[in-house]
Amino acid sequence: MKKRLSILLALVLVFGLVGAAQAASLPFKIGLITGTVSQGEEEYQAAVKMAARYPDSIIHVTYPDNFMQEQETVIGQIVQFAMDPEIKAIVVCQAVPGSTAAFSTVRDMRDDIVIIAGVPHEDPAVVAPFVDLAMETDQLRRGASIAQLAAEMGAKKILHYSFPRHMSMELLAVRYQNMKDEAAKLGLEVIDVTAPDPMGDAGIPGTQQFILEDIPRQAEIHGTDIAFFGTNCAMMEPAIRASLEAGIIFPEQCCPSPFHGYPGALGIEIDEEHKGDVPYILDQIKAKVAEMGRSGRMATWVAPINMVFVEAGVELAIKGVQEGFDFSDVAAVEEAVYEATGVKVSMNRYLDDANFYLVIADSIIF
Repeated sequence: MKKRLSILLALVLVFGLVGAAQAASLPFKIGLITGTVSQGEEEYQAAVKMAARYPDSIIHVTYPDNFMQEQETVIGQIVQFAMDPEIKAIVVCQAVPGSTAAFSTVRDMRDDIVIIAGVPHEDPAVVAPFVDLAMETDQLRRGASIAQLAAEMGAKKILHYSFPRHMSMELLAVRYQNMKDEAAKLGLEVIDVTAPDPMGDAGIPGTQQFILEDIPRQAEIHGTDIAFFGTNCAMMEPAIRASLEAGIIFPEQCCPSPFHGYPGALGIEIDEEHKGDVPYILDQIKAKVAEMGRSGRMATWVAPINMVFVEAGVELAIKGVQEGFDFSDVAAVEEAVYEATGVKVSMNRYLDDANFYLVIADSIIF
C-alpha cells in the first residue's frame, strides 16, 4: 500500500501539471471520435480537454450510443475526416465495431493520415494492419491481476458479469480465462453471471437495472466476501453503488479509473475547476467510502486509462505527423505517453508484426 501511495502521489502531481498545459495551435487538424457521456464519459471529457488545448485544430465528434446497430454511421464519421485535406491524423477511442472498416477505407483514400485507435473492440489481428498505433488495457495481465487484487481485498469468490457479444472478443475472452486460472491457484471461485447486453432491446437502462437488482441477490446467496467484475462501462456506476450498499468487494472497473462510475455512484459533484483533477477525486472517493464503512473494499487504477489513451493518442498523433514518430519503439511510446499525461504505464506488444500495445497501471485501494 505504501508503494501504491507513493506512486500515486508522484502521478497526481505530474498529471496536474500536464493537465494545465497551455492552449496551442497546429498547422493541421486532427479528427477525434469518442463515445458520448453515457457510453464513456472519460473519453469524452478527455476529448473536450484536448480540443481546448488545441483550439480550431481538433474536430471532435461522438459515435452513436447504439453503435452496434449504427455501424454505418461510425464508418461515415471516420471516413468524413479523411475527406478533409487539412486533417492529417485520426484518433478513435473507443474504436467500436465499424472502425476497422473505416480505417481500411481511409487507407485506400489517403496514405498520409496517422491513425491511432484506443480500446479496439475488434480482434487485434483485424485492426492492426490499418492503424499506426493501437492501445488497449492489458487484458492478458489483468485477468490474473484482478484475481490477485480481489484475493488481497478478502474475496472468496469473483462474480464475472458479461454477455455473449463481449465474450466473443478475443482479449476479453483471454482475460476471463486467465482470471479463472489465477483464481483457481488462489483458491477463489469464479461465478459467471450473464447480464443483458446494453446494445440489446432493453438498452443501457435494462443492463443497469439488472446490476442493481442482482448484486444484492448474489450477496444474499454467497455472502459479502465476493468481488464484482463487469465487462461493460454502463455497468460501472450501478455496480459501485450496489457493491457499497451490499458490502461486497469492487476491485476495479472494466476501464479502470477513479472517474469511472465512482462520482455518480457516490454523489460526488465535480465542478469545472476539478474536472480531470485526479487527487481531488481520489480524496473524495476515499472519504465517501470511509463514511459508508467500506474502507478496504473498493479500488481502481491510479490512472484514468481511457483518458490517457485519448490525451496520449492526440499527442502521439501530432508527433507522428510532425516528426515521423516511430510507433514501433515501445520504450519511446511509453515515454511519449508519460510526457503527454504524466502517467507511467507498462506496455507489452501483443502482435509481433504490429504496433498493438497492451497497457497496465497500478491499483489503489480506498
